[in-house]
Amino acid sequence: MSVDGEAVRAGTEAGGADEPGWGVDPDDEWGVAVITTVGRQLKLRREAAGLRAAEFGKAIGYGEDMVYKVEGGKRIPRRDYLVMSDQVLDAGGLIVATWEDVKRVRYPKKVRELGKLEGKAVEIGVYECNIIAGLLQTPEHVHALIQAAQPPYSPDDVERMVAARLARQSVFERDPAPSMRFVLEEAPLRRQVGGTMAWRQQLERLLEVGVLNNVTLQVMPTNTDAHPGLDGRIEVLKFPDGTAVGRSDGLFNGRPVFDPKHLRILELQYGTIRAQALPPRESLAFIKQLLGET
Repeated sequence: MSVDGEAVRAGTEAGGADEPGWGVDPDDEWGVAVITTVGRQLKLRREAAGLRAAEFGKAIGYGEDMVYKVEGGKRIPRRDYLVMSDQVLDAGGLIVATWEDVKRVRYPKKVRELGKLEGKAVEIGVYECNIIAGLLQTPEHVHALIQAAQPPYSPDDVERMVAARLARQSVFERDPAPSMRFVLEEAPLRRQVGGTMAWRQQLERLLEVGVLNNVTLQVMPTNTDAHPGLDGRIEVLKFPDGTAVGRSDGLFNGRPVFDPKHLRILELQYGTIRAQALPPRESLAFIKQLLGET
């Protein structure tokens, strides 16, 4: 359920970092089916046009090897690959239309699943201890965090994961908007991820979001007593039908839970954390103070 602070690596082939496109996650059955079908259709249209893979690749600006990988369902094509293919094969927009499904496949399966849950939730509660919550991160902040991973991701994987995390932020555009509550630790707010300019932009983003009517943003000061969140991230999502799902790094082996008894424990912990954190108005004042220190 949580993907903001953990690695989500797609299955990539050796040398894939130098190739335009994305690797297909072999554990993503739906994604594999989509890319395999798109690749098969591309191959049939290419052969029907009487073009060899090398000729076709040259016409659309890609190498022969990439053509074979896309047609074989081994690589996720970029949008420009599909656009050029549509033009060269005179497909009348049918190839470009596949981008609606293809672009979803490039997001890791775990991110898509989390995005679906957040997209349905009427209440979203998140406590983060080590990073700023993914729903609140700026593009520069996300990019710097993912690039800091070791072993490093390929440039294509970095781009793919940045896009996936930012896509989840469409939850702010929902109407009616869900009620969202965030508690962030002081230490990650002070960490200048991506440099001073990116850090300031991130804090300014928190101030913008923090004044939204449907958002409550709180800061947990470092100089405070122990609290239930010291074991890690906590998140609780509630849905229109009264059901909910929650997760805590320190409970139930870190797995998502649906049982009301387990959810009550998570809500108790989250409520205790919120009670110990600075109130919303003081939290925003604290973030403004951090900006004023530089």
